Amino acid sequence: MDKDRTITNYNHMITITERKNIIITGVKKIESFDDEEFLMETTMGFLILKGESLEIIKLDTYQGNVSIKGIVNSMEYMENKGSKPKEESVFNKLFK
Repeated sequence: MDKDRTITNYNHMITITERKNIIITGVKKIESFDDEEFLMETTMGFLILKGESLEIIKLDTYQGNVSIKGIVNSMEYMENKGSKPKEESVFNKLFK
């Protein structure tokens, strides 16, 4: 087996404890994040996590694990057939 080989077959799982601690496995890439929203590419598609006071506690890029703390309000998967969701402009976000 090749030791330099990257793991590409992650299992995807989400564990939420008391709506405050989130562990997500199978994360390929974190596209963007702030204290209210995370956009992540997972093995099952793009995932948007929304909440309050969100922050990364632990990030393991080799195994694809992310631990986040904060209040979770919603989670949504994007169905874009492998393409990245369109970015909203700052003006669109302000005038919703």
